Amino acid sequence: MTTTQATSATPDPAPSARRRKLRFPSAFTVLVAVTLVVWALTFVIPAGRYDTKDGSPIPGTYHSVELATGFWSRLKDLFLAPVNGLYGVTDTQSGLTAPGGSGDFFGAAGVFLFVLAVGAFITVTLRTGALTSGVAHLAERLKGHRSLLLVVLLALFSLGGTTYGMAEETLGFYALMIPLMLKLGYDRMTGASVIMVGAGVGTLASTVNPFATGVASDSAGIGTGDGIVLRLLMWAVLTALAAAYLVRYANRVHKDPSRSLVAPMPEDDELRSQGSSTTPLTLRQRIVLTVFAATFLFMIFAVIPWADLNVTFLPTLGWYFPELAALFIVAAVVVGLIAGLGEKGTADAIVAGAGDFIGAALIIMLARGVTVIMNNASVTDTILDSLNNAVSGTSSGIFTVLMFLVNIPLAFLVPSSSGHAALAMPILAPLADFAGVSRALVVTAYQSASGWVNLITPTSAVVMGGLALAKVRYDRYLRFMAPLMGILLAAVAVFLVLGATLG
Repeated sequence: MTTTQATSATPDPAPSARRRKLRFPSAFTVLVAVTLVVWALTFVIPAGRYDTKDGSPIPGTYHSVELATGFWSRLKDLFLAPVNGLYGVTDTQSGLTAPGGSGDFFGAAGVFLFVLAVGAFITVTLRTGALTSGVAHLAERLKGHRSLLLVVLLALFSLGGTTYGMAEETLGFYALMIPLMLKLGYDRMTGASVIMVGAGVGTLASTVNPFATGVASDSAGIGTGDGIVLRLLMWAVLTALAAAYLVRYANRVHKDPSRSLVAPMPEDDELRSQGSSTTPLTLRQRIVLTVFAATFLFMIFAVIPWADLNVTFLPTLGWYFPELAALFIVAAVVVGLIAGLGEKGTADAIVAGAGDFIGAALIIMLARGVTVIMNNASVTDTILDSLNNAVSGTSSGIFTVLMFLVNIPLAFLVPSSSGHAALAMPILAPLADFAGVSRALVVTAYQSASGWVNLITPTSAVVMGGLALAKVRYDRYLRFMAPLMGILLAAVAVFLVLGATLG
């Protein structure tokens, strides 16, 4: 018999111990729920289609159609949705998507493999220690120039966000950044924001980020390089705005520590007094960093349609997911061998990296499966026609801003940028054809909304995990971010209107 059972005077802690915290469901659960809801709605939403030309719907040609498939065929579509999302093939005669057969490949197998290849490359590079050592070395070199250091570090994390969607990889940098910022006379909020805001703003203004721009462009039926000029300009300006905002806050804290938004921790003084543990970069680490940067630079070069930009002295390679997946797999092997990981170490790192990113790849597969259900039931064009009626008559600038606002709640429900893209783009991208704007602009609006929300969303393991490592309260972080969120919202709207105006 326990003591709580022996006396009624002792309160029973069991109810509070058993009480579960309310948690927002994962992206997998959300997409499964979306799949079931969409499948049920296909029995309610009228079937219809647009006539198409070169794969794009022709305005004013929407018409109702009679479905030849019955309940059991629709149930089979639900059962096979994830499989169709990976390697479904659309029959050119019936327009139905199913595994096997002949026709146009519809599944996301190319994107799926590409995501795993990027994951392998990033994990191999992280295991070499070159990235962490490189940032630490740079911080040590610039620590006498506090404001410049903040700008450079935030820009580096932003570069990671805009090129490969740097997210979970940031969690390894908090142990380096927090002590460094404390030594410089700043606070924990500054250390957390250098990482989180830097990578987040970079992802918001993605240029060739495979998990946002790449997946969205594929789902929209355009190349990853389409619209890159506007996105490059956005990245430069938004990164500068975020850096200026952070420097202003950090300098205010440095002058008057009482203005910090976070309370000092008992161990802060000990962290400030610790000596630097930075060691010089080895030759191998320098070569690894060079290969890492060169791989992403070559990816950018390979996907940009130089001919469309009237750049005649550079060849347009027109690379897409198959070539890019091969690029990252080869680069992962090269980095592993250069760093001395050996055959087994390199192979293990590649397998582990693909495993780390399998979640993102599966989310893309599930989201593409939802699109297959809608297409097989012929309700995609019906939804598209309803959205077109809702936004018809608006100017191109207002249209792009509306696309941004529509994607904000979707980004909260599906915090995975790749899942969000695969789910929304097949419906939203064709609206650009009706509005007379580039589909690339709808991609930009989507990824801006996704990145904006994911700067603060409590459903993000990157945000909540980073704050936990930095020991910064979430409500304090929201207070810090509120003005910046407004600035970024206004800036994105200006860029979208500018992009629509200039065409």
